[in-house]
Amino acid sequence: MPRVVVEADGGSRGNPGPAGYGAVVLDPVTGETLAERAEYIGVATNNVAEYKGLVAGLTAVRELFPDATVLVRMDSKLVVEQMSGRWKIKHPDMKPLAAEAARILPRAQVTYEWIPRERNKHADRLANEAMDAGKRGRQWEPSASSAALDHGAARALATPPPSGPPGDATAGAAAARAALAGARSPSSASPAAGADTLFADSDEPAEAPAASAPGWGAPDLGTPATFVLLRHGETALTPQKRFSGSGGSDPELSPAGRRQAEAVAAALAARGTVQAIVSSPLRRCRETAQAVADRLGLPVTVEEGLRETDFGAWEGLTFGEVRTRFPADLDAWLKSAKAAPTGGGESFASVTRRVAAARDRLLAAHAGRTALLVTHVTPVKTLVRLALGAPPESLFRMELAAASLSAVAYYADGNASLRLLNDTSHLR
Repeated sequence: MPRVVVEADGGSRGNPGPAGYGAVVLDPVTGETLAERAEYIGVATNNVAEYKGLVAGLTAVRELFPDATVLVRMDSKLVVEQMSGRWKIKHPDMKPLAAEAARILPRAQVTYEWIPRERNKHADRLANEAMDAGKRGRQWEPSASSAALDHGAARALATPPPSGPPGDATAGAAAARAALAGARSPSSASPAAGADTLFADSDEPAEAPAASAPGWGAPDLGTPATFVLLRHGETALTPQKRFSGSGGSDPELSPAGRRQAEAVAAALAARGTVQAIVSSPLRRCRETAQAVADRLGLPVTVEEGLRETDFGAWEGLTFGEVRTRFPADLDAWLKSAKAAPTGGGESFASVTRRVAAARDRLLAAHAGRTALLVTHVTPVKTLVRLALGAPPESLFRMELAAASLSAVAYYADGNASLRLLNDTSHLR
């Protein structure tokens, strides 16, 4: 059964006033856009527009994936609480819209989550585009790229969920970030004054919750599973900033890399919290993991899913050399998580599917425990990106030094929390 995310929003310039909604269907792992919906709906309140955005998003899911499980994310506390059944619906304009939304898909397939307004920018942008179109006497029309989304959506979810980041080529990190920033500059639909950014849910009389838990914190979900993510120590290729994935020469740690491994082993031994050690199958990770295992007296388990990206014909090359030899392929790779390196390499989308599957296996094996995962740049960045719900381009905007530590905690309700990123204090 496929899984999708719906993000929806609505706005009214006047509340009531000229109103519109936006909704987007997303792949929950890759963050890829599968469908977009938006419409100018005339004069309405903010909450009516939000409900209509919800209806449009769920309808798009029904058209594309009628058996999908759906996570709806909205910044409207009112809609989320009412649709979750925790708040009563008394307003006469809300009742038929809520009933319509509830009929679109079986209740068991849909869950709701409130998100801050700043995390709902895609749907907000669509709603503003719809209102801008209405101001000009037109209806919102999807761009050519948006219109093509629905056609590829089923194919996109035909494979198991996910998407990912660049690997041991710390090399191209800076150049890649710059190139990607130019290639992926976000559209600049300016939020119009008086849109949803100015009218909170409280502009409609909110209903009191049927029952409220004391305090504002989350319920006790038990001890989370914590993954301490260790990038391996340097190899001879690391300071030369060369692509070094799983399709290359499988280099060993350099003398500097071995010193780094010993330093991080000492630091982890001092902390004393690691209960299990899991390593990528590649040599540089296994050597780093073994240095830690010798200090902690723990065995090392190998997880194939933690290996680095296969960079194909780019293995061993610098970013500049790839730019010279394979310019078109490099541009495509920087623009799309589905593009693969020249010569049969792995796309970031493929890597993320693999890493996400490994994550799920390891979570099942280490529930409530702290496990050290010794791996590479791509898997670490992928796990961080997925924990944050960040888009694929975020992979080019993280720095990960050799032998650095990051950490993610995973809770029983499915949420994750990034606790540490690129800590190198043990190396100083």
